[in-house]
Amino acid sequence: MSIDWNAFTPWSALSGGALVGIAAAMFALLNGRIAGISGVVGGLFRPTAGDVAWRVAFVTGLVGSPLLYALFAVLPKPQIAADYGALVLAGLLVGVGTRYGSGCTSGHGVCGLSRLSPRSLVATVMFMVAGFVTVFVTRHLFGL
Repeated sequence: MSIDWNAFTPWSALSGGALVGIAAAMFALLNGRIAGISGVVGGLFRPTAGDVAWRVAFVTGLVGSPLLYALFAVLPKPQIAADYGALVLAGLLVGVGTRYGSGCTSGHGVCGLSRLSPRSLVATVMFMVAGFVTVFVTRHLFGL
């Protein structure tokens, strides 16, 4: 394993992580809610009175931020080594996993761990183990 030193950006990664942490903390402190994306988006599919506007604003911010950024800088070109079928299958599996795990990496990994939630610790460890196993199987056993 080697590090691509040309793409190694510790300061932007650190500042981005700090911004995510600050935003999640502010969201919890000011709104009393967890900034778990699967829960925020899931609430749009089962709307309750007075609960839709902030969810729409949250999702609009997630989608609109890169578009706003693109007005001032060039967006990085994503390189995905998978076909559309694999991406759709992966997305469906992630969706099913968030339902079984009662949350996603943002809810458990960012917000839950910062609240010292034992359930979130177990969920985050399981997310990571599943990712490691998936990469090992697809790259080393199937050679994809």
